[in-house]
Amino acid sequence: MSTATRKSPLTDWTLVVPVVALVALVFSWGRDLPSGVVALVALCLGGAVLAAVHHAEVVAHRVGEPFGSLVLAVAVTVIEVALIVTLMADGGPKTASLARDTVFAAVMITCNGIVGLSLLVGALRNRVAVFNAEGSGAALATVATLAVLSLVLPTFTTSKPGPEFSTAQLAFAAVASLSLYGVFIAVQTVRHRDYFLPVDTGAGRSRPAGAASPSEAATAMASASASAAASAGGGAGRAAPAPGDEDHAEPPSVRDALISLGLLLVALVAVVGDAKAVSPTIEAGVESAGLPNAVVGVIIALLVLAPETLAAVRAARRDRVQTSLNLAYGSAIASIGLTIPAIALASIWLSGPLLLGLGPIHMVLLALTIMVSALTIVPGRATLLQAGVHLVLLAAYLFLAVSP
Repeated sequence: MSTATRKSPLTDWTLVVPVVALVALVFSWGRDLPSGVVALVALCLGGAVLAAVHHAEVVAHRVGEPFGSLVLAVAVTVIEVALIVTLMADGGPKTASLARDTVFAAVMITCNGIVGLSLLVGALRNRVAVFNAEGSGAALATVATLAVLSLVLPTFTTSKPGPEFSTAQLAFAAVASLSLYGVFIAVQTVRHRDYFLPVDTGAGRSRPAGAASPSEAATAMASASASAAASAGGGAGRAAPAPGDEDHAEPPSVRDALISLGLLLVALVAVVGDAKAVSPTIEAGVESAGLPNAVVGVIIALLVLAPETLAAVRAARRDRVQTSLNLAYGSAIASIGLTIPAIALASIWLSGPLLLGLGPIHMVLLALTIMVSALTIVPGRATLLQAGVHLVLLAAYLFLAVSP
C-alpha cells in the first residue's frame, strides 16, 4: 500500500496531463484558435482539473487537515486573481465589472453549489451529513462580512457616482479584506484547528439534543481511537477517522508531496490559462447568443472552481463533509480576501472605472444565501432538504445571470 501511494504521483497519467495542458497553453496563448483547437484545449482543461484534484489530495494527505484544503483554495484563488487582472488589463471598459461578477459568482458557486453538492453526497450516504458547526459557522461569518464590505457597500456609498469605491474606500476595503483573511487563516490552522477537522458520522448521528458539540464529539472519538490504536500497535492521535479515507494508508513521502505540490501548481496554471485561451470563444458565444456580459464571469468562475468542486465531492463521499465545507468557504474567503487587495493595487495602472457594487437582484440572492447558510450550519448536521435548498439557490443565480 505504501509503494502504491508513493508511486502514483510519479508514474500515472496525473504526471503527464498537467504538462500536456501547460504545453497546450503555451501554443494557444494570444492566438485566434479554430474550433477544433478550442475543443482540444478544452479537453486539456478538463484533464488538468482532474489532475489538480489528485495532486491536491496527495498534498492534503501529507499535511493533514485543514492545511490540505487551504493549499488548493489559496492556489486556485491566486491564479484566479491573476486571470482577472490580466483580462481587465486587456479588455477595456467592458471589463469594468469583471472582478465583481467573477468574485460574486465564486461566492454563489462555493456557498450554494459546492456546499449543496457536498451535503447531497453526505446525506445520500448517511441520511444526515455531519460537520463541525463551530468551524463552519466561523467561516460563514467571514464570508458574509467580506461579501458585504466589498460587494454591497459600494452600491450605497456616495463619494463616487455609481457602484464604485473612492480611492480611500477601496484602500480600506483592501486592508480590511486582507486582515480578515489573515485572522481566519491563523484561527483555522493554529489557534482553533480542531474546529475545522472532520467529525465522525457515527458520533454525529447518535448525538442527542443538548449533548456534546461536533468538535467535542470529534475530540472524544479521537481519544477513543488513540487508546484503541495504542493497544493494537496502530497509529494514534488521529481525529475522527472516516471509513475508507487516508487514515488507512501511509502518507506519501516528503519528496512525493513536494512533486505533487509542484504538479498541482502546474495543473492550476494550465486550468486558468487554458480557460483564458478559450475565453474569446466563450465571449463570442455569449455575445452572439445575446446574453449579458456578466455570464463570462460566471463561466470563468465555474471553470476555475472545478478542481475545488471535484475535491469537495470526493471528500464528502469519504464521509469528510467538514473537509468539503473547508474547501467551499475557504475558497469564498480567499476569492474575496485576495481579489479585492489585488484589484486595489492593480487599479493604480488600470484605466477606467472599477464597478464593485451589486445590483438589487444579486443583493437579494446574497442575503438569502447568507440566511439559508446560517440555518444550515448552526445545527451541525444537514439532510437532503438543506442540500436541495442550496442547489436551488445556485440554479436561481445561474438562471438570473442568463435572464436578468
